[in-house]
Amino acid sequence: MSVAANHLDGSRSVLSLITGVGSRGQVGETVAGALARRGDTVLVVSRSEDEVRARAAELVAAGYDAHGYACDLADAHGVSQLATRARQHGERLDALVNLAGGFGVTGPIADSDPATFDRMFRINLTTAYLATRALYPLVRTAGGSIVFFASEAVLDGQPARNTAAYVAAKSAVVALMRSVADEGREHGVRANALAPSAIRTATNEASMARDTHYVEREEVASVVAFLCSPAAVAITGQVIRLRR
Repeated sequence: MSVAANHLDGSRSVLSLITGVGSRGQVGETVAGALARRGDTVLVVSRSEDEVRARAAELVAAGYDAHGYACDLADAHGVSQLATRARQHGERLDALVNLAGGFGVTGPIADSDPATFDRMFRINLTTAYLATRALYPLVRTAGGSIVFFASEAVLDGQPARNTAAYVAAKSAVVALMRSVADEGREHGVRANALAPSAIRTATNEASMARDTHYVEREEVASVVAFLCSPAAVAITGQVIRLRR
């Protein structure tokens, strides 16, 4: 589902793909909206077909160029098919935003569940790795930007009690980002990671303490849009902390 982008000067539409754009009231919805409003053609991705189609339809109804694709980002074959679909919009991808992921408490390390450990790595690291692996050739052609999502918890001095799997997975995301940044530098590809504290989402507001200091979704989207713009051409390999 889409509407045609209006580029009167004949310039090519900027193409951005954002993962983790499912439920309403989450970060992915806000990031996709921010990129669409600045004129990007946005490809939004979620595991839930119903949700991602709804988010894309909302953008189209607002007059933006949007396409929704359902994909299990932890499945290599499915992600390869996603890359094939992305190529239908051109052989260039200006921005890849790896937003898919999730949080989980594992408890004391000696009592933790290995299945939860595996899940944290699958939804946070494997998804980012497979999406980057499959879509990197398109980003390289464009000399584009890749944004990863880590967490404030990976930074020195931050508490990590009872969240070993989540912190380990997000730390691995940072390591992946740095590797991609080093590899991409010669091709003009930029890779950076955001390390936010708690973000105000519908899920977090329902589950976290009432006195939590939130980073607003719009603030996150603003930083993502900057990193995916020509203004950030000299910024790569950085972990950017977002905190209020």
